[in-house]
Amino acid sequence: MISKNKISDIRKLHQKKFRDAEQLFIVEGRKCVEALLQSDFEVLDIYATEANAKENQHLLGKRQVTLVTDAEMERISTLSTPPALLAVARQSTRRVNIPDEEPVLVLDRIADPGNLGTIARTADWFNIRHIVCSPDCVEFYSPKTIQATMGSFAHVHVQYRPLVPYLREQSSRRRVLGAFLAGESIRSFGFQSSDIIVIGSESHGISPEVEECVTRKITIPSVHTGPDTAESLNAAVATAILLYQAAAKF
Repeated sequence: MISKNKISDIRKLHQKKFRDAEQLFIVEGRKCVEALLQSDFEVLDIYATEANAKENQHLLGKRQVTLVTDAEMERISTLSTPPALLAVARQSTRRVNIPDEEPVLVLDRIADPGNLGTIARTADWFNIRHIVCSPDCVEFYSPKTIQATMGSFAHVHVQYRPLVPYLREQSSRRRVLGAFLAGESIRSFGFQSSDIIVIGSESHGISPEVEECVTRKITIPSVHTGPDTAESLNAAVATAILLYQAAAKF
């Protein structure tokens, strides 16, 4: 069974400062835990009620599972409805080298964890394996972000780094495409598999300093124009449209 001290330790991981200090994160739900177990993340602990442990025996295999009560699962979970499974894993500190011939998604100041998680899930769907985030993007290991990825956190490599020096260095050998309200229409744009695609926050767009590193501006044209047209698209929605169009031309 789980101790009071262990419950306290897990609850601390609900907060970013403790996740940062311990370099740990929480994974909740059957689908996300399954993706975790199939990844190269180091899994420290798995928690489940006795009924859910039995129901998911095929997924858990011979891994050690700490049994908890429904009330204990509710205490350690960040979700309003306690999950069937909850795991604690170690954050990856591995810096992945990105091959020049592979596409990269760059995120500038994405503030919403749900957006970041959905973007990672979308990138996974379109086989985009590398995401580079500005340091002021929301935390990837936030429980809300991990939950929104629906398991794709285990399939994409996310790095945080200052974007200006990174993009300046990359622009010498590959195109840096920026998503703006005005630019070349993606309908006729010739995407290349080595492209870097930059997405800005839906509130402020791409920052001026990052914009200076963009070599081509692209846009998603609106079907309807006029005073009653939406000002912009949600960042995750815009990413999905761009990646669909780009992947079709890779």
